[in-house]
Amino acid sequence: MSAKSIVDVSLAQPGLTYSRDLFGHFIEHFHRQIYGGIYEPGSPLSDERGFRLDVIEAMRELKPTVVRWPGGCFVSSYHWVDGVGPERTPHYDKAWRVFDPNTFGTHEFIDWCEAIGAAPFICTNAGTGTAEEMSDWVEYCNLPSGSRWSNLREANGRPDPLGVPFWSIGNENYGDWEIGAKTSEEWAVLVRESAKMMRRVDGSIKLATAARADLDWTLPLLQAAGKYLDLVSIHGYWDKLDTVDEPSPYLTAVGASLGPQEDIQRTADIIGAVGLAGKVGIAFDEWNLRGWHHPWGNDEVSIAARDRNDDNSTYTMADALFSASFLNSCLRRADVVKMANIAPNVNTRGPLFVHPDGIVKRTTFHVMSMYANLLGSKVLDTHANAPELGGAGVPVIDSLATIDESNSRLTLVLVNREPESSTTCEVRIAGHDLDGVFDATVLDGPDKDAYNDIDRPDAVVPRKGKAQFKNGLVELPPHSVSIVEVDLPISYTAGAVVADARVGGWSLSPKGWER
Repeated sequence: MSAKSIVDVSLAQPGLTYSRDLFGHFIEHFHRQIYGGIYEPGSPLSDERGFRLDVIEAMRELKPTVVRWPGGCFVSSYHWVDGVGPERTPHYDKAWRVFDPNTFGTHEFIDWCEAIGAAPFICTNAGTGTAEEMSDWVEYCNLPSGSRWSNLREANGRPDPLGVPFWSIGNENYGDWEIGAKTSEEWAVLVRESAKMMRRVDGSIKLATAARADLDWTLPLLQAAGKYLDLVSIHGYWDKLDTVDEPSPYLTAVGASLGPQEDIQRTADIIGAVGLAGKVGIAFDEWNLRGWHHPWGNDEVSIAARDRNDDNSTYTMADALFSASFLNSCLRRADVVKMANIAPNVNTRGPLFVHPDGIVKRTTFHVMSMYANLLGSKVLDTHANAPELGGAGVPVIDSLATIDESNSRLTLVLVNREPESSTTCEVRIAGHDLDGVFDATVLDGPDKDAYNDIDRPDAVVPRKGKAQFKNGLVELPPHSVSIVEVDLPISYTAGAVVADARVGGWSLSPKGWER
């Protein structure tokens, strides 16, 4: 039996520590993400604050470290003062063309983040808003009592600062669809002046701004405002579905898996060209395979069409494999990618579907859970050589390797994109074939189009088992994500000495691993 694909894991370097913010989330005031999603006062499944307890429990499983809010396009006509205090007036959301009751605002968002154990990431209004309004929001959240806006916070029941660590200036203001869209020159000036004001209120904040993997937009932005920024925010949806909801089939969807790493590289190159490598990172703070379906009318038919996003049959193993490949791309470039936020986390295209009687964990939920709970803290250098998946233009195998802080457990992620058949893969660690039987968690499902729904919530769930490697060879199920845990030190069938194969003080010799 010969391997079709080869994965080589190097132990020559100690590994790249990545930020847990790569497993971040995003929630927007769009359709049923907030109201009827995470927030449903009066529901028997909600607490006294209106938060759905089943959603909180599910979110805790994903161990999110950061959540971005309130938008998204919504934020470009949102004025934060309308969503604080006891008296709130509904406003017409000009982005999504519906009335928002304003009952979920800054305090509710902070409380929800505390409930799920995540840090809040507030995206500000750079569409109809001003630099002063953005900095006032920072003042309201982060300054001790004594100023105009911090005193208002105290009057609204929170004497201590809310301590919001992450802030972003604007959302997709490069696009003509965005309220308050700007030219690149206008944007560079607004970001520079807004960043200055926000930092003069709180110099400790981590500050991002809307950018794109595009030289003409991001180069002048960084030249003008780069010294005030920690991150540039880029977005990606690779199955465009805004006006016509015809989700791409498996091969087309999986074939988009190389797109994220291309966007990361282009953005990293622009950052480097300005001399900001190592100083400014990337936040992929909206990402998903499928774009949101939202015909641009404000009639009942257009609004109702948004229900199409909640068709659970859309979210198949294609979505799961794309999500795994996206996370692998970010983790491999953790030197520059510091945050990623799946968009959204609840309903629409999110990993968690919420309905009046409960929740459904979609295929993407299980991928997010596996990555958040099983990976080690450092990414190892990995090289994969695999044939191309017919009809998709991507390698059959995608891979990642991590190691824990103690350098005692190596974790392999092996993604088999083959839709119908298993694939044989050879795995080498430090040039030596992996041999043995190891704990494994596998997400595959009965077929490539399998999905979870209200009446079939467990059609696709991770299964615990064993992965057997013989002379390095392992058989991977079709359309699968496998995470294999390998405890070190272990012995290999090969006997050559590899001088640089060291981990935790162990080195590989003809006799196996020795100190």
